[in-house]
Amino acid sequence: MELVKVQESPIIREVVDQEISSDQFILSNTLPLSYEQLRNECIIPVFAKDNESTISNPEFILTVYEAAQKWFNGERLLKPAVRVSHPIKGRIPEAMGKAVELLTDNEKTIYYERMAFVVEIPSIRDTVSGNALSLTVGGVRAYNLENLYRGKSEERFKVFIGFKNAVCINLCISTDGFKAELKVRTVHELADKAYELFSNFNAVRQIEQLNRLDNYSITESQFAQIVGRARLYQYLPYKDKKDIPELPVSDSQVSLVAKDYYSSESFCKNDNGDIDLWRLYNLFTGANKSSYIDTFLDRGAG
Repeated sequence: MELVKVQESPIIREVVDQEISSDQFILSNTLPLSYEQLRNECIIPVFAKDNESTISNPEFILTVYEAAQKWFNGERLLKPAVRVSHPIKGRIPEAMGKAVELLTDNEKTIYYERMAFVVEIPSIRDTVSGNALSLTVGGVRAYNLENLYRGKSEERFKVFIGFKNAVCINLCISTDGFKAELKVRTVHELADKAYELFSNFNAVRQIEQLNRLDNYSITESQFAQIVGRARLYQYLPYKDKKDIPELPVSDSQVSLVAKDYYSSESFCKNDNGDIDLWRLYNLFTGANKSSYIDTFLDRGAG
């Protein structure tokens, strides 16, 4: 299929479906915020040197939503679910010097340094090991990765497409469905890049790969070795660590995996201690929901 540039098509500029995607895809240090709140209540950061506006979070969400709507024409897209963290608070000039407790709502300003969102496409779904998966797109914006003190320049975004496990809202993201550092200057460039990612994503191949995971199991001893080596990884000397693949999960997340190996309602071990790789994969993707927004997708892609 020939790639069609998104900006050549009419701009939709609306979110059609009123049913909202689940916002439980990430939990740590975040709070849910509606798309309307993000659009109507948050200010837009600018580049300090020339006062040029950044691409706003609502514009980012809408651009990815529209790209998905064009590529998956005729499919149903749910309303975006948004989670934010690290609020940056301010006030209007007229409220300068006013006591905090006396500030009115219209005198306060806020934006969130980090934002993640997902858009579920429930009409494209499949089943893996008895778990219903639905296609999902989304992205991450982290202003802490930008240098807002300079003039207008390329801005960084993370965009993904993958499957969401309905049992636990874990995201199953493959490396060919993830752009870790998408640098653009305009929303049209952003739309093109998102559209290109969606068009190059092989959903059938990912489902086939996920389906193969429950064909293989490891023993309790092997699981304990994985957990032990994961805990040791953080303390390896640099010369040893640089020669092996990076382990992106933290010690606390490894502990969550160990805990859920025994206690997860959906993905715990068998009675004999064995665990298949599908359940093991979901233990790690579940623990990843405790990541900060700016590292969430990088740790989840596999």
